[in-house]
Amino acid sequence: QVQLVESGGGLVQAGGSLRLSCAASGLAFSNSAMGWFRQAPGKEREFVAGIGWSARNYDYADSVKGRFTISRDNAKNTVYLQMNSLKPEDTAVYYCAAEPWGYTAIRVGSGYRYWGQGTQVTVSS
Repeated sequence: QVQLVESGGGLVQAGGSLRLSCAASGLAFSNSAMGWFRQAPGKEREFVAGIGWSARNYDYADSVKGRFTISRDNAKNTVYLQMNSLKPEDTAVYYCAAEPWGYTAIRVGSGYRYWGQGTQVTVSS
């Protein structure tokens, strides 16, 4: 049974930082593409960042480039999202996603088989 458990969300002021973690179990994590998505109230879910199994292959949404960094620790079966210079428009529920045997970063949600429950990030102005 595959489980993805996100943590690290919370309330932060604009300009602040948060680091999200997603601990994975029940899958070959080191051979999986991992991604972060977010969904704000009344909006569609959107891609934030993705990383392939090699960790040398990654991709970001234009809205977060230069502010967010995705990384992975295969020894801990964990993917991270370091979020700096947060803005109120970053407020959303952030979801972790996994696709086994995904070599490259995947931008589309339909490309992921497994999803976490989400963690709330709220950025106050």
